[in-house]
Amino acid sequence: MTDFDLFVIGAGSGGVRAARISTQFGAKVAVAEDQYMGGTCVNVGCVPKKLYSYASHYAYDFQDSEGFGWSPQNPEFHWETLRDHKKSEITRLNGIYENILEAADVTLIEGRAKIVGPNTVEVSGQQYQCKRILIATGGWPFVPDIPGKELAVTSNEIFDLETFPKRILIVGGGYIAVEFAGIFAGLGSNVTLSYRGAEPLKNFDADIRRFFLNEMKKHVNLELNSNIEKIERNADGSLKVSFQEAESLQVDCVLYATGRKPNLTDLGLENTSVTLSRRGAIEINDRFQTNEPSIYALGDVVGKMELTPVALEEGMTLARNLFNGASDTMDYDLIPTAVFSHPNIGTVGLSEEMARLQCDDVVIYQSEFKHLKHTISGRDARTMMKIVVDGKSDKVLGLHMVGDDAGEIIQGFAVALKCGVTKAQLDSTVGIHPTAAEEFVTMRSPRAEK
Repeated sequence: MTDFDLFVIGAGSGGVRAARISTQFGAKVAVAEDQYMGGTCVNVGCVPKKLYSYASHYAYDFQDSEGFGWSPQNPEFHWETLRDHKKSEITRLNGIYENILEAADVTLIEGRAKIVGPNTVEVSGQQYQCKRILIATGGWPFVPDIPGKELAVTSNEIFDLETFPKRILIVGGGYIAVEFAGIFAGLGSNVTLSYRGAEPLKNFDADIRRFFLNEMKKHVNLELNSNIEKIERNADGSLKVSFQEAESLQVDCVLYATGRKPNLTDLGLENTSVTLSRRGAIEINDRFQTNEPSIYALGDVVGKMELTPVALEEGMTLARNLFNGASDTMDYDLIPTAVFSHPNIGTVGLSEEMARLQCDDVVIYQSEFKHLKHTISGRDARTMMKIVVDGKSDKVLGLHMVGDDAGEIIQGFAVALKCGVTKAQLDSTVGIHPTAAEEFVTMRSPRAEK
């Protein structure tokens, strides 16, 4: 007897979406979760990170307001208030996710699921027979094996620290590292970012990287081309961090943001024919099917674009394919993304470097300027925008921005790129004045070749 048509392991964004849509097509579905409803995004990712980013920007707003005639009266930040309000909001969202599954008639099973065969899943000693199994367990923070690694925290714990760190070292060079660097700097910490390479955000457009680095230097200390040797606890409870290439650093907290790995521990993959890539991600075909025909995987465990909206779309695509007769493949082209750093970064399409590998004739339009707000605020902050164009077809291949509200601005332009917008069409669009966004439709002169 088969208990379920689909057994989903993991109640994150992709798993919940796949489960809910599958029941709409008549499937009998179960979801097993051993941690928290909503997965990484809701609990220790996108949502709390954005809330903390909002909180950190108030410090700059208070300072900027003086140039506009306001007299802020020594505002104080209370970490406990932010932390506890965040907890309340996440608890509310956990409940919403649970209600979504209940309303969709999905069976929710609490506990760590283990695959014991191609069509069998065990949770807390009870086995379930399933026509298909979906692995959607997300990622887990990775900390290198160095002496004292247990003294560091990861993005799983950083939101709920008992006390606010006046001095914090953040290790890493990706989204999470630069975002938390900006957050804690804004909240009042003395922040140092350590990265083993020359520039953070290595997969972004080179001009965007360099411009962002110069902006970040204005509020974050940088230790680039650096490697941590060990972490030690001082007598007063603080931490001593020793580097291979630099002097030691005294801090109150060390946050490791050195990437995430697929969360596959004790999942029972050894009982199946599922295979992993060299990076430890589950290998799938273009229908999310693993080498075990009855087992599927999506989201961060497959190592493609590790973004919540991508996992949501993957879940919907899989549900349609399995239970509604579709044969769709996921379109990963022109997916926009934002880094909620200080300043924000928004990007969609090809970087200049990638475009030059694919096209013979690439034309670059680029602009740097001081935002109107900061002509009076007095803040030393600048904005950068860049358009990458195919010189032969005039098609826009990529748009990139560093500056206030970059994510909000790029979202709209992502629609245009998806529709195949050309540079001439951007030029023919009337801008909204005065906004930063209008710069994307008023750039007329190509950048001189470097």
